[in-house]
Amino acid sequence: MLLRHHARCLTGIITAGILTVTATSATSSGFVVAAETATSSPAAGHRSLFNGTDLQGWRGMGTENPYKLAAKTAEERAAFFAKNQPGIEEHWKVVDGVLVNDGQGPYLTTIDDFGDIELWVDYKTVPKADSGIYLRATPQVQIWDSTETAKFKIGADKGSGGLWNNSPNTPGKDPLVLADKPFGEWNRFRIMQVGARTTVWLNDKLVVDNAIMENYWDRKKPLLRRGPVQLQTHGGEISWKDINVREIAADEANAWLRDHANDGFEPIFNGSDLTGWSGAVENYEVVDGAIRCKPGKGGTLHTEKEYGDFVARLEFRLPPGGNNGLAIRYPGTGDTAYVGMCELQVLDSEHPKYAKLDARQYHGSVYGMAAAERGYLRSTGEWNFQEVTVRGSTIRVELNGSVILDTDVATVKDFMGGKPHPGMNRTHGFFGFAGHGDPVEFRNVSLKRLD
Repeated sequence: MLLRHHARCLTGIITAGILTVTATSATSSGFVVAAETATSSPAAGHRSLFNGTDLQGWRGMGTENPYKLAAKTAEERAAFFAKNQPGIEEHWKVVDGVLVNDGQGPYLTTIDDFGDIELWVDYKTVPKADSGIYLRATPQVQIWDSTETAKFKIGADKGSGGLWNNSPNTPGKDPLVLADKPFGEWNRFRIMQVGARTTVWLNDKLVVDNAIMENYWDRKKPLLRRGPVQLQTHGGEISWKDINVREIAADEANAWLRDHANDGFEPIFNGSDLTGWSGAVENYEVVDGAIRCKPGKGGTLHTEKEYGDFVARLEFRLPPGGNNGLAIRYPGTGDTAYVGMCELQVLDSEHPKYAKLDARQYHGSVYGMAAAERGYLRSTGEWNFQEVTVRGSTIRVELNGSVILDTDVATVKDFMGGKPHPGMNRTHGFFGFAGHGDPVEFRNVSLKRLD
């Protein structure tokens, strides 16, 4: 839903060291195995990030805030990287096809930026060394000495592979098992990252299972959409080899997200017809396994069953300028944005015609009440994966693996246009789609009751 009450809100994306405001697309590749399964070596489709001879494709960068780096001019960034180059040459060497760092100097950083990836890295270190792998310029998949008793109080005894810079007691901060090999032996990481959802195997053992990697630089925002891979130096010699990456395409990423933590979800759309749905049925059609709003039509198509607290999962595809919404606890009649608990926007946010909307009108926002983070939609015409959790008065929206909204509507005091939402305190109702005349599509729609 859209109204003529405008104010612009932009979310940055780091690409090639530059902060931009346009969504980026994933690249193509094949499908992957489930999170609980490990394989011992990269499959086809990977490319090597280290050629075994020199540091082509890499440059130096320390613990640099990527937002601040992006704010520099092109000349300032060039000077920044040039200043780091002597440290790279002094502390990083290639010896017999192995990349060796003496424990000092800038972090070795890819020139290329990456989004959703599968990354393989082999490393070997020494006692008391402390290192890690930064993803999207963000710390970090931890590497350290699991026998160093002085660091047991901060988790060293649990081993390597955890997302150490996550907040205390959050999933992924500590590894699930101790998987480090003895000193002198090579260790192997396999890392899958889709959005902020991060899965890590160390030596074929699952140590992080589909956990959200926090944005260390601004914990109120999702992890950056894209950024470089960095090899951290931190006081002890460490060697690296067989560094390979594969970028993950949208369909594979959606399948990965859909197939994880899916216990208790039940399909509410059969992929063939609108059995089980009510409301504006005549304004929707089923095409190639997806519910599609008919062009020029609209209204709310909703489930025949009512729900209280729930988690909904679905894929959606937007045409250029497409506009629709998710009806949350809809009573069955009226405008769901006001008489239901809310309407969650489904919108091609970056289309030029929407350049001057109120921040609470962009994709993922609780319409007119709470603004979602922007910049995490896939390119127009690609399928997106979204998970919506409704619990009491709280709503959480995860788009393509990144949490773009986590809000409590009971705390909202300022409404767009000063228009109140009388249904915002509803505790149950129907789930559905609020069409606005555009052929927006939905598929693989499932729901899990929480009450």
